[in-house]
Amino acid sequence: EVQLQAFGGGLVQAGGSLTLSCAASGFTLDDYAIGWFRQAPGKEREGVSCITIRGQTQYSDSVQGRFTISRDNAQNEAYLQMQSLNADDTAVYYCARNWIDSCPFNTKDPLLAPDYWGQGTQVTVSS
Repeated sequence: EVQLQAFGGGLVQAGGSLTLSCAASGFTLDDYAIGWFRQAPGKEREGVSCITIRGQTQYSDSVQGRFTISRDNAQNEAYLQMQSLNADDTAVYYCARNWIDSCPFNTKDPLLAPDYWGQGTQVTVSS
């Protein structure tokens, strides 16, 4: 069974750091690009970061320079290191896989969008 599970969220003070993990099972992670998304209350889901099979990375403007995406294909996991967190980073964070090896992910076209999403992990930044 294909599964993606995001974990590592929690409560952190503004200015702090947190690392999220995305554990894959039922498939080989290095066959897919991996993306991180987040959704804050009352807001639309937004793409945060993405990493291709070859390791090319992409970041949204709001996290550029603060977040780092990586992958460990041997562990079948991907990660999102988050630094200098602020209240605007408070959201549920999700990871997703895409067979289309390109970033950022196209989430609008069902033929191009990620086919599996992990359950989210809550990140709360206190100011």
